[in-house]
Amino acid sequence: MATLFTADSSHRQRAPWWFKLAGQLLQPCVRIRREPAEPAVLLQAGAPVCYVIERDGFSDALILQRACREAGLPSPMQPLLGTRRRRSVFALARREGWVFGRIRKRTSNEPLRQLVQSLEGLPERDIQIVPVSIYVGRAPSRDSGWFRVLFSENWVMVGRFRRLLALLLNGRDTVVHFSAPVSLRQALDDEADDVAPERFTRKLARVLRIHFHRIRAVVIGPDLSHRRTVADAVLNAEPVRAAIAATAAKEKISHARAWRKAHKLVLEIAADYSHPVVRSVSFLLRNFWNKLYDGISMHHFDKARAAAPGYEVVYVPSHRSHTDYLLLSYQLHVSGVVVPHIAAGVNLNLPGVGPILRRGGAFFMRRSFTGNPMYSVVFKEYLAQLIDRGVPIEYFTEGTRSRTGRLLAPRTGILAMTVRAFLRAPRRPVLFQPVYIGYEKLMEGKSYTGELSGQPKEKESLLGLLRGLKVLRQHYGHVALNFGEPIELNPLLDAVSPDWRTSTVDPDVKPEWLRSMVDALAERIQVNINRAADVNPINLLALALLATPKHAMAESDLLAQLALSKALLEELPYSDRITLTPMNPAGIIAYGEQMGWIQRVQHPLGDVLNVDNEQAVLLSYFRNNVLHLNAAAAWVACCFLNNRRMARASVLRLGRLIYPFIQGELFLPWNSKGFCTQLQATIDFFVRHGLLESTDDGRVLERGPGQDDAAYQLKVIARSLIQAFERYYITIAALAKNGPHTLTAAELEKTCTLSAQRLSLLNELSAPEFFDRALFRGFIQKLRERRVVWTDEAGKLDYDSALEAMVRDARVILSREMRHSILKITAGEETDTRDSAPRDDGMAGTPDANGADLHARHVDAERRRHAPAAAAATGAAPDRTPATSGESRPGHR
Repeated sequence: MATLFTADSSHRQRAPWWFKLAGQLLQPCVRIRREPAEPAVLLQAGAPVCYVIERDGFSDALILQRACREAGLPSPMQPLLGTRRRRSVFALARREGWVFGRIRKRTSNEPLRQLVQSLEGLPERDIQIVPVSIYVGRAPSRDSGWFRVLFSENWVMVGRFRRLLALLLNGRDTVVHFSAPVSLRQALDDEADDVAPERFTRKLARVLRIHFHRIRAVVIGPDLSHRRTVADAVLNAEPVRAAIAATAAKEKISHARAWRKAHKLVLEIAADYSHPVVRSVSFLLRNFWNKLYDGISMHHFDKARAAAPGYEVVYVPSHRSHTDYLLLSYQLHVSGVVVPHIAAGVNLNLPGVGPILRRGGAFFMRRSFTGNPMYSVVFKEYLAQLIDRGVPIEYFTEGTRSRTGRLLAPRTGILAMTVRAFLRAPRRPVLFQPVYIGYEKLMEGKSYTGELSGQPKEKESLLGLLRGLKVLRQHYGHVALNFGEPIELNPLLDAVSPDWRTSTVDPDVKPEWLRSMVDALAERIQVNINRAADVNPINLLALALLATPKHAMAESDLLAQLALSKALLEELPYSDRITLTPMNPAGIIAYGEQMGWIQRVQHPLGDVLNVDNEQAVLLSYFRNNVLHLNAAAAWVACCFLNNRRMARASVLRLGRLIYPFIQGELFLPWNSKGFCTQLQATIDFFVRHGLLESTDDGRVLERGPGQDDAAYQLKVIARSLIQAFERYYITIAALAKNGPHTLTAAELEKTCTLSAQRLSLLNELSAPEFFDRALFRGFIQKLRERRVVWTDEAGKLDYDSALEAMVRDARVILSREMRHSILKITAGEETDTRDSAPRDDGMAGTPDANGADLHARHVDAERRRHAPAAAAATGAAPDRTPATSGESRPGHR
């Protein structure tokens, strides 16, 4: 590398004095950011370097010279060794003339021809061609002004005066992007021997132009014409022309009138992207975010950016708030990535707001396409045009904002449109980029609570927007944007239909495999979003405090519980993209007090931290954000809520049975075998930390008595998921009590929702999602998918004996009091007669009506089989210690 880094002398010797003077004059106006920061690692030792830039210009040469000097690279102003070239740089396009210059784009062939000639007859010689992209005014900075946004980088090759203004106004936001070098010798060797040098140089110049085009598209965004051009392309597409003709015939109107209807629909939908507007809005948003948030952090963004070139990128973030649109677009823009076109609900197309959103890249869609076939065809064609042009897109697969904090079941309509648009013209591969957006406080928190409690959703309006400005006075903590593992579409298509490239020529033909493939894609997107979760201090506080009946814990208990939660996430990482707050437990509590989520009650025997009832409802949202991370631990802990001792095999067996249902609700990443592996690792973690004791060569697990610290910590972990099992029991109990051929799926869903609402009122549950109708709908659907229940000819639900087995198994998890309450609500005053029924299934850890532990029989059988000598040494008994919680435990600390 020594020959490459002797450039300092060449910088001094080769650059003419007037060039040096111009560089010194320009230096105060320009601040350079190199990508990568150390481009020297890209180069090979010993080979001369020739830089190629996209556009010729004196200022670009000055910027390149300075960037190379600061990075310790060879000077572009020195002669290129072994050639007749006086400079080690050339441009693909240049503007001739000093005043009214014209662009000439194909001047690169002559320099390339000279380089190729210099290698003829010298097989050991090589030249490294390094493409360098220079962008002036890419991102806003603190000293940006309104006038500066007009001179930001774009696709137009501007004149010298405009370039000078751009340097003066935006030169401190200059990006110099060094790409990997191209070995000219390697490129020549890869070509056939009979290829003429002229043809080779044309090909290489074309490859370089495509490379610069792709880099500019990633950094600046695609070269978009006015939306009228896109509208014309949509209206001229064959499917839209057919829809216009069909509408004219059906409604008996003229073709011109039908065309005008289609044209109006296109203008209703289409974005009107404007770089100056995007840059102006980003200037405003910088101050806006600074007032609202303490900081916005992005994780794994470098991986996402590295995967994007060459792909049609579709961002698929979680949807928690209206600010999701702005946050992601803003962060992408300031990070040097083009702002995507965003699918927004037509309800956001408000007067004054809609036009700004349009120019920021929003295109609007109606909530339903039903009853308007022309609108459906026009929207699908518009989306296909965006994909065909390589425009990055963003939409929310959930379809609406989550009111509970969980990921919602995906709505696959727009996903199916994306896949079909790609199948129609598979020129650029599609990459889906999941993004997890995590908050510490939501602007819409109170409205979400009201909607879940039955209040109607307030319709978006300009007046409502103005009324909502009062929320801007509050403080909302930190926001995290975590980029999940991207999903390529082509491998998924290859898996379901290896010949999809030839079998989907007709755009009107819907492949049989499309629906199942889109469903699998939607689920994988949700899984990858969850695998990129950010665990902030509010999430951890919510998991701990909401697991106690009065939402209060002694400070010593809370510190221990937070430490345990962090240890669980650190020792058993959910995925390599999960991020965890670096705060220690004491810092987490202090931060929760600062944010106003928890209050401290001082007491001589030790302070108590609590959450009031209204805050507890809001806090449940942030517990649900990360509930999936706690699923395996919560299941193991649930098995010991009502049982002191269980066989490890029973924990795993019941886990396999319940997993499909919690997997469907929480979008967990494992298959059944993987979940059992995770359960084994979780059990080992609990044993290491003293929460469980392993006996009988690891086949039997036992927890301490109810007043034990370890038992208390297990109970807190278990209660984070217990409400899901209570919902499941409500559903199967209602179905079993009513009997087969009695209820439709909709009637069962309504019955369960009302039962859960009543149970919530009677037990003062502070989680509105407990009676969320969508969760019951999802569980019923999963029962149908697994053929536990099915629909008869009359549309009523029937079921087999597996349902009754699920009712029996529920007794391992749910207390007798909770089962009795549920059965009383779902079936009048009947009691749980099955509690006293004898069982012979070896159910682990289930106390019968007389207080005997049926699990003892299972443990004894295991011991007789594996270790007869240990049978008399260990007994099994239900937990008869009265359960207490929080600081109210008698004598605790």
